[in-house]
Amino acid sequence: MDSQQQSVLNDDRVGRLLLKLSLPAFMGLFVMTLYNVVDTIFISRYVGSLGIAGLSISFPIQMMIMGLGQMIGIGSASVISRALGANDPRKAERTLGNAISHSIISILIAAVGLSNIDPLLKLMGASEAVLLYANDYMFIIFAGTTVQFFAMVLSSTIRAQGNAHVPMMSMTIGAGINIGLDALFIISFGMGIKGAALATVIGQTISTLYLFRYYFSGKSSLKIYPGNLRVEMNIARDIFTIGIASFAQIAATSVSAVFVNRVLGTYGGDMAISAYGIINRVIMFALMPGIVIGQGLQPILGFNYGARRYDRVLKSIKIASIAATICCIAAFIVLNFFPEPIIKIFTADLLLIESSSHATGYVFRAAYLLGITMLGSLVFQSIGKANQSMVTSLVRPLFLIPLIFILPKLWQVDGVWLSFPISDAIAFTLTMVLLIRQIREFKSSDSLKAVESLQVGS
Repeated sequence: MDSQQQSVLNDDRVGRLLLKLSLPAFMGLFVMTLYNVVDTIFISRYVGSLGIAGLSISFPIQMMIMGLGQMIGIGSASVISRALGANDPRKAERTLGNAISHSIISILIAAVGLSNIDPLLKLMGASEAVLLYANDYMFIIFAGTTVQFFAMVLSSTIRAQGNAHVPMMSMTIGAGINIGLDALFIISFGMGIKGAALATVIGQTISTLYLFRYYFSGKSSLKIYPGNLRVEMNIARDIFTIGIASFAQIAATSVSAVFVNRVLGTYGGDMAISAYGIINRVIMFALMPGIVIGQGLQPILGFNYGARRYDRVLKSIKIASIAATICCIAAFIVLNFFPEPIIKIFTADLLLIESSSHATGYVFRAAYLLGITMLGSLVFQSIGKANQSMVTSLVRPLFLIPLIFILPKLWQVDGVWLSFPISDAIAFTLTMVLLIRQIREFKSSDSLKAVESLQVGS
């Protein structure tokens, strides 16, 4: 490993290091989220509310694809950062090679998806009116599955080395191209929702090429060697044992989104589904600070845990938790007291604005708790604790699903929206219990390490 890169993770002050790694992640994710917003705006204004409903119906499938990519990316990043902390760059490079090889599974996913688009969309709850729009969108998205996979996996492995700048540039370039092509394809060429999907895939392709260029430029501290592409079962087990929690979380969230769409269709029709489509875009902005802080935290935690520097592990968790909570409190205030200006960014349909603003007031009532909830799962992933990571990843969607069916019987569509803050509160409580237990373990390990150092010194 390059000495300069190693010093970034090893010698810097934790708070400044977290800021250094989080800011580029924020900029990249902000631009990435912005292009999702622009997609929604273009589709809302040039396609209509049924186009938004098509996006909402497609959302769970896209999340499932993302979950599979993140399973490999986050699992690999955890192994890489811990290997670097333990001064084992050889294992880190073998893990990188295995991550690339595992990403080939995306070809199979694309083939299955392209062969079963209509059945999948009907399973998601698409009505006949919405099916045409969702089909046009998902056909192109499925075709671009492989580049989306590689973009997620390579970004995670680069970030695990302590380099947040390259993934930021990758997302920024891809999103900028996407936004420009949105205007060209949707407005100038009149391609509608197909244009939005095509712009997305082209943007992701450019992002992926940029990431591969970085690895082959010689600037990366880890190299891609053909010999490391051979799958090693022990490394694969480490990757998937940790990464499966990310997939399970997103898969469960996708399943819950399917049920949300179906129940909303029953109680509120396509307009309620369209409102949910907009809320999913708002959620991206609300969760963004917690996500980027988590991305900055992951290599710090993994490296220092691998190096058995538990004092730095504890300090980084504390700083990240405070920062994420402050950001989520700000999101809570804005979305609960001023939802309408946010919704108007996405649509000019007065009925959809009213429906979405009303829903936002319910969905984000516990948003101030989300910072800890998001960081909790990532902490356990970063240090290789698979069981705790699985529990914290699944608790929110697993409580959300039954609430979606129970509460609407009492409060109709409002019951669906109330399911979100209640499940958020439950997830926060369980995450805090597990985090407190883990923090005590870190403190005990740090004390034991201090005693061992004194004994060696004497």
